Amino acid sequence: MAGSATVLTDDSLLSRMDQGLMRLERFMALLAGLAVFGLMVLAVVSVSGRNGFNQPLPGYVDWITQLMPLIAFMGVSYVQRDGGHIRMDILVARLSGRPLWLFELITTGLILILMLLLVWGSWAHFDRSFDMSKPMWSRDSTIDIGLPIWPAKLLAPVAFAVLCLRCTIQVIGYGRAIISGTDSPVAVPLIQSAAEQAAAEAEHIEGRD
Repeated sequence: MAGSATVLTDDSLLSRMDQGLMRLERFMALLAGLAVFGLMVLAVVSVSGRNGFNQPLPGYVDWITQLMPLIAFMGVSYVQRDGGHIRMDILVARLSGRPLWLFELITTGLILILMLLLVWGSWAHFDRSFDMSKPMWSRDSTIDIGLPIWPAKLLAPVAFAVLCLRCTIQVIGYGRAIISGTDSPVAVPLIQSAAEQAAAEAEHIEGRD
C-alpha cells in the first residue's frame, strides 16, 4: 500500500526541475479532474434525456471513449511525485539510509525502463491512427458519431513521457542520496510514518485557525 509522502525542496537545479515539472503535473491532474466532472455531466444529460424525452445523448459511449484516457493517464506523474502509487511497504519500512535509496533507485529505474517502452509502443499506436490526408486526420473513428480516435491515443505517450521525466528526476535524486548518504534528499517522495502523518495533519488544521 502507499503511505503519505512529502517532497523536500531547496535551491539546487534538481529541485528547480522538480518544481517546474510539478506545475505541469498539476495542470495535467486538473485536466483529469475536469474529465471526471465532464463524464459526470454527460451521464446526467444522457440519463435525463433518456428518461425525460426518450432521447439519450447521441454518442455517449463515444465521448466516454475520448475522456477515459484523460482520466486514466493524465494524473499518473503527479501521483508518482508524491509517492502515491500502490506499493508494498513491508520491506521498504525496514530500510533506511543508503539501502533504502538503493532499493528506491532500482525500482524507480525499472519503472523508467517500462515507461520508455510504453512511450515507444503507445506512440506507434497513435501513429497508426493519425493521417493528415484523411478526414479529421484520422484513419479510425468511433462507431456511433464518428469522432476521431487519434486525440485519445495521443494522450498516452504524452502522459507517459511526462512520467519518464519524473522518474528520471527521482533516479537522479536517489543517486545523489546514495552518494551523499543524506537522510533528507530533495525531489523524491519521503514516506511519512503514521505519527508524522498525524502531526502534519494537525499542523495543517491548526494553520486554519
